[in-house]
Amino acid sequence: MVSERGLEVLRVIVHDYVESREPVGSKSIVERHQFGVSAATIRNDMAMLEEEELIAAPHTSSGRVPTDKGYRLFVNQLADLRPLTSAQRTAIETFLGSSSDLDEVLSRSVRLLSQLTNQVALVQYPTFSNARVRHVELVRLSDSRVMTVLITDAGHVEQRVLDIGAEVDEAFLGELRAKLNALVGGKGLGEAAALLTGLPAQFRPERAPFVELVAKSLVDEVTAGRQDRLVMAGAANLVLTEDDFSGSLFPILEAIEEQVTLLRLFGEMRSDAADVVASIGRENESFGLAQTSVLSSGYTTGPDIARVGVLGPLRMDYSTNMAAVRAVARYLSGLLGER
Repeated sequence: MVSERGLEVLRVIVHDYVESREPVGSKSIVERHQFGVSAATIRNDMAMLEEEELIAAPHTSSGRVPTDKGYRLFVNQLADLRPLTSAQRTAIETFLGSSSDLDEVLSRSVRLLSQLTNQVALVQYPTFSNARVRHVELVRLSDSRVMTVLITDAGHVEQRVLDIGAEVDEAFLGELRAKLNALVGGKGLGEAAALLTGLPAQFRPERAPFVELVAKSLVDEVTAGRQDRLVMAGAANLVLTEDDFSGSLFPILEAIEEQVTLLRLFGEMRSDAADVVASIGRENESFGLAQTSVLSSGYTTGPDIARVGVLGPLRMDYSTNMAAVRAVARYLSGLLGER
């Protein structure tokens, strides 16, 4: 059983090690922190922490570093997240608020979160299981090219360019546009896909091939809006902290390239949207990420919850990073809720 002072010693070891990347000794703790006890007493506390496998000696020195178990206890005991500065909050509002659609919102979110935390930032696309079609647009790009655009009520935009191979009839394009919106406007994505599949049969044989191309394109867009996928930024930050990893970074980079792996990990970290949760070290071993920590929080798009987070070495500033993840998740929820 770890005493209150032992927990405080663990806390300062984590903070000092994150800051300096150097093993932390009892003399350093006494000099830098106001415990009001001798170095010998701190050494006894550290011995208890080591016995509980919360800290360990990386080599033959008096200093100690946190273990996976130590980081886990530290995060579990973390009562307060370090607040973001007013400049950081303003940056979130300004940078994300000027986004024009969902794709840009999520792209900007990971870039900003990566800059705020100096970690790999990840955001999951909403699955839009309850999304509905707001509007379908057909845009004539040239005599033989048409762009199909699908917009959902959650602000998600999907588009495809079709090579028709024959001149596009502008009058028929307008007729088809009106029929499509009457057919699938306001419908759920699953229902819309089924309705679109049967659309070509409603037209004369000479029109059916063109209608079939358009319908297939829109079905693809509907399906894309219902698939789990991730946007990522800041993978280069892992190279900047390469000394925090033993061996090659390649297996970690390979693991984060696999979206299915990260989506499974996010799935196991699910909680209420307001929470920031952490998966630390060996807890990630089955995903090939045993030397990393992953912090994530949910953001809402109507009834759906998706996740946003960061991935980095065990030696990270958990308080600041968790605050940044929570702030971006909350802003995403507010921004996408308005849309």
